[in-house]
Amino acid sequence: MERICCTIQYDGTNYSGFQIQVNGRTVQEQIEKALTKMHKGTSIRIIASGRTDAGVHAMGQVIHFDSPIMIEEHQWKKAMQTLLPADIHILHVTKVASNFHAQHQTTGKEYRYYVLNRKEPDIFKRHIRYHVPYKMDMEAITEACTYIEGTHDFTSFCSMKTHLKGDKVRTITHASCEKIEDELIFTFRGDGFLYNMVRILVGTLLDVGQGKHPPEKIQEMLDAQDRRKAGKTAPPQGLFLWKVDYN
Repeated sequence: MERICCTIQYDGTNYSGFQIQVNGRTVQEQIEKALTKMHKGTSIRIIASGRTDAGVHAMGQVIHFDSPIMIEEHQWKKAMQTLLPADIHILHVTKVASNFHAQHQTTGKEYRYYVLNRKEPDIFKRHIRYHVPYKMDMEAITEACTYIEGTHDFTSFCSMKTHLKGDKVRTITHASCEKIEDELIFTFRGDGFLYNMVRILVGTLLDVGQGKHPPEKIQEMLDAQDRRKAGKTAPPQGLFLWKVDYN
C-alpha cells in the first residue's frame, strides 16, 4: 500500500463545493469516481487540505489517498487526468510517507480573491471575477489590511453558520490588495481560515474602499467579536485557494 499526494486545480463554477454532499455534484465525488474506476470498483477515499464552498476555485488544493496500485507518479497523473472532467486538473503527483496527512499537517494557506473593478462587466469572466463598478480608494484598503495582519480573534469575520467548536483565533501573516489595470487582487496568507472568512474580509475591505468605513474601523470590528459588525460576504466566484504549505 502506498500513500499518494496530489496537487490539483479546479474550476468550482459547476460544483456544490469540494466535499461530498447528499445532493449536489462535488469535486471530491468526481475524483473518487475516477479512482474507483482505476481500482476496478473498489472505493477509494481521498483526504483534502480543506474544503471549498460552491463556486470557489483552487489553484493548489492538496489531497492524499492510499492505494495498492504500484505505478510511477507520472502514470498516476496521466491515468487520473484521463478519467476526470475538464474542469479538474492534476498538477503534480508525489508518493509520500505513510504518516503524511493532507489536512492535519498543513502549516499555512494562501487565498486570493479577484475583483473586476470597472464600470462595465466582462461576461466571459463572470465565473472567476466579482464585478464591482465603484471607484476604490486603494490607500484606504491598503491601510485597512494592516489591521488584519497578526493574531486576532476573527469571530466578526466568520459566518454564523459555522459548526466550528473552539476559539476563532487565527494568525494572518500577510494581507494585501494590489490593482493591476482593471483588477483588484486581494491576497491573504495565514495559519488557518474560518468559514467564509476571506469572503467577509474582502466584502469589508471593499466597503472601506468605497468610503463606508475608515480603515481603523477594522480594529473595532475585530474587538467586537460580532459577525454583525463586519461587512457583507463577497460572492464565491472571485475566490481561489491558491497554495497550501507543509513543513
